[in-house]
Amino acid sequence: EMSAKKVTIALLVENNANVLSRISLLFGRRGYNIDSLTVSETNDPTISRITLTAVGDEPIIEQIVLQTRKLVEVKAVQIEDENTAILRELLLVKIAADESQRPAVREICEIYKASIVDFSASSIVCELTGKPSKVNGFLDVIGKHEILELCRTGVTAIDRGSRVMDFEDKKLHRS
Repeated sequence: EMSAKKVTIALLVENNANVLSRISLLFGRRGYNIDSLTVSETNDPTISRITLTAVGDEPIIEQIVLQTRKLVEVKAVQIEDENTAILRELLLVKIAADESQRPAVREICEIYKASIVDFSASSIVCELTGKPSKVNGFLDVIGKHEILELCRTGVTAIDRGSRVMDFEDKKLHRS
């Protein structure tokens, strides 16, 4: 019996309007939910980097990766290894906090190295950047307070050291 695991997949894609929906369709058709998805510019203006996380059985994830590789606009795909890649996520969370609750919230922020980026008479907004596990840990602890609003960017990842994600065999079609 295969167990489902969370994977982080990075893709280099041609910067065109359709590519994102085509990739999400590949996951959706197989009944896979994409947990997080980030799209960003790269040092090449014609190329975007997509980082997504999904939970799935290894054989099916491998199949999706293979199918993703076949898309014309996809120039490279790699599954990120948590041991050799730097994974980061940004969290913004608004917590209900009156004067009596502020010190406790501040203390949690200090422990997790979260910044307080806004505060009003009734709430505090905290910002935290870190590994997904650190963000989850912070949310577990801060969750003892009333969370009014929360948003996470999703994971973005880059390899440590000199390893660089580069185009696979497919040559770039430049006009």
